[in-house]
Amino acid sequence: MTESTKIANELLEDLEYRGLIYQTTDRDSLANKLNNERVVLYSGFDPTADSLHIGHLLPILTLRRFQQAGHVPIALVGGGTGLIGDPSGRSTERTLNEADVVAHWTERLKGQLARFLDFEAADNPARIVSNFDWIKPLDVITFLRDVGKNFTVNYMLAKDSVDSRLANGISFTEFSYMILQAYDFSVLHREYGCSLQLGGSDQWGNITAGLDLIGKTGGGEAHGMTLPLVTKSDGKKFGKTESGAVWLDPAKTSVYQFYQFWINTDDNDVVKFLKYFTFLSRQQIAELEAELKASPEKRVAQRELAREVTRLVHGHEAVESAENITQALFSGDFAKLSETELVEALQDMPTTTAANDPEAGLIDLLVACKAAPSRRQAKQDIESGAVYVNGRRITSIDAVVAAADRLHGKYVVLRRGKKNYFLVRFE
Repeated sequence: MTESTKIANELLEDLEYRGLIYQTTDRDSLANKLNNERVVLYSGFDPTADSLHIGHLLPILTLRRFQQAGHVPIALVGGGTGLIGDPSGRSTERTLNEADVVAHWTERLKGQLARFLDFEAADNPARIVSNFDWIKPLDVITFLRDVGKNFTVNYMLAKDSVDSRLANGISFTEFSYMILQAYDFSVLHREYGCSLQLGGSDQWGNITAGLDLIGKTGGGEAHGMTLPLVTKSDGKKFGKTESGAVWLDPAKTSVYQFYQFWINTDDNDVVKFLKYFTFLSRQQIAELEAELKASPEKRVAQRELAREVTRLVHGHEAVESAENITQALFSGDFAKLSETELVEALQDMPTTTAANDPEAGLIDLLVACKAAPSRRQAKQDIESGAVYVNGRRITSIDAVVAAADRLHGKYVVLRRGKKNYFLVRFE
C-alpha cells in the first residue's frame, strides 16, 4: 500500500467512523480516485445572511478534513445562486435580496470561510470562488441552449427538492436553481478539475444533476457525497436556541453564548457531536465517552466539545474568555473579567442606567433595577443575606455603592438569591 493509498483509506474510514458519509455516488470508485490522485472538491454556501451559522460547520469542517488528507478544497460562495434561492429543505419561496446586499454578504462569508481552510498550503492550497463570476455573464439564450437543454422537466420534477414544493407551488426562479447548481459543478470541473461535490443530504438531487450535466457536456469522472442531517435526540432543531440561530459572527452570537450552546449539549448527543465537529482522535473521543458514562454530572465531554468548537471558530483566546465568564457566573466574582467580558457575561440580564453619584444607596439600586419590588422587600433581602454586590454578600441596610466599588469605573453587578443577576451602569 502506497502512502497516498493509506491516507485516502484512512480519510474515508475516519469519515465513516464519524458518521459523516450519508450518500455517495460510487464509494469504491471514489476511494480508488482518492487513492491515486489529489482530488479537487467543493461545497457551496449561499449568502442568505451576513454570517454563516453552525448549520454550515459540517460541510466546512469536512472540506478541512479532505485538505488535511492532501486534497484541494474549494469553498464556493453563491454570489449568483444567492440571488435566486434554493428550494431544498424549504416549504415556501425565499425572500429575494437586492444584488448589492448579496454582494456584501458574499464578501462576509468569504472572510469567515478563510478561517477554516489553508490558502497558503505548499502543495494543496484551498480556493474561495463566487459563482456570480460565471453566472452573471450568461445570457438567456446561451443558458437555455447550452445548459437548459440537458434537463427534461420530468427529470427535474422527480427531484425531492422540487417534488416537495409542488403542492404549495414553486416559482420558475427556484425551479431553475437545480440547473444553476449543476452548472456550478460543470464549470468547476472544467476550470479546476473539480471531481467531487459535498453537500447536505437535501442537496443530493442538485449534486446528481451536476453529475448528469458533466456527463452530457464533455464527460470525465466526477462524484457526489452528502453529509447527514444533524439532528438532536430531543427532536429540537439543531443550531437553534430560544433567541434564534447560533451564528459564527461574534457580533451576532457572542463567544460566551456560542460556548454555552455546546456546553448545554445533551448527554445523548455529545459523542456524536464530538465526532462531527472536532478533530479529536478516536482514542480521545472514546475516553470522553467512557468519562461520560462513568460521571455524566461532571460534563467533561461537553466542556471538551465546547472548547474544541469554540477554538476552531473563534480561536484560543476566545475559549479562555468564555471560560472566564463561565467561572465568574458560577462564583459570582466578576472583578477579574475585562470590561468586554463583563458586558458579554451579563448581556442577556436586566441592565439599568444610574446617575453617576459618588455614593448610591444599595436599597435604591435594588428597587431601581427591579431586583426588589419595594424598599421594604429590599431591606428584608439584605438582612437575610440574599443580596450580593460584585460577588460580595451585603447584610447592612445602610450600605452604599461607592465609586471605588464600580468595576471598570462604571459597572456594578447585583445578585439577589442564587441566580438573579442585574447589571447597573453608572453614567
